[in-house]
Amino acid sequence: MKTLRIKLFTIASILLLASCGQKAKKMEVIAEEISEAVSPEPIYDTNEPKTILAAVAHAHGGWNDLWKKKDVEYTYDYRIPSNGKADISTERYIFDSEASFGKYSQHEINVVPDKDGEVTQCFDGKETMVMINGEKNEDPQLIAVSDFLRRANYYWFTMAYKLNDKGTVAKYLGQEEYNGKMYDKVHVTYDPEVTGKEQNDIYILYVNPETKMIDRFFFSLPFLGVEEPAIVANYEYEDIDGQMISTKRTYFMPSEQGYSEKPNLIQTMTNVKFNNGFTIETLMQ
Repeated sequence: MKTLRIKLFTIASILLLASCGQKAKKMEVIAEEISEAVSPEPIYDTNEPKTILAAVAHAHGGWNDLWKKKDVEYTYDYRIPSNGKADISTERYIFDSEASFGKYSQHEINVVPDKDGEVTQCFDGKETMVMINGEKNEDPQLIAVSDFLRRANYYWFTMAYKLNDKGTVAKYLGQEEYNGKMYDKVHVTYDPEVTGKEQNDIYILYVNPETKMIDRFFFSLPFLGVEEPAIVANYEYEDIDGQMISTKRTYFMPSEQGYSEKPNLIQTMTNVKFNNGFTIETLMQ
């Protein structure tokens, strides 16, 4: 109740100031800020698993906040710790078009590991282009892999919000303890009639009911032949400009002996910067 009174007092003060000669455009901004200030935290109800996904999005900072940031750039280190091989790229995304750009200074795993030099990939929202050492490459297999990576990397960055896309099918699986914490488990996939894909990704999310963050999840990867949610991901977050960003991700692959204690893959994100002014035309510059 005290918090509500403070918010109402703040709103009343803003309205009083606004009434004293503020321009109409500024009033619109103020009204938007008020709306965000009083927007309630989403209901978290295990009987309605989609409310859990909405709460996750809210806890990450909210899609509206990310949308206002317009774009992002960061350094992405995708590394196999057992042998030190890595794909290291400068990643850029534009949120309104889902355009995705990656410039690889090192590429030893997924991105033409048999070739030397700089590799760039760019998905403009419709199609993907690949360049090796400044020359456009028309290899269909390379374009297909690049197209997958451009869309996948964007998806992983915005996963908390993509889980609320149209066509999401969610089911609550109960609770499970991991590392001394009790998590709510949610099975998520997508309706093929909405996505237009015969086989969609499957996730089993471990949601911390206190923080509303996904600390751990199992997932499938049909593009690479993993049809069941067998890959394990553990996420660690940083608050960057109001967005909870998974700056460290560790992955564990299944084997006949089960899962190893040490991760098979480590991904880190550094130098995360929003609102860089990118456009489709300048994304590759």
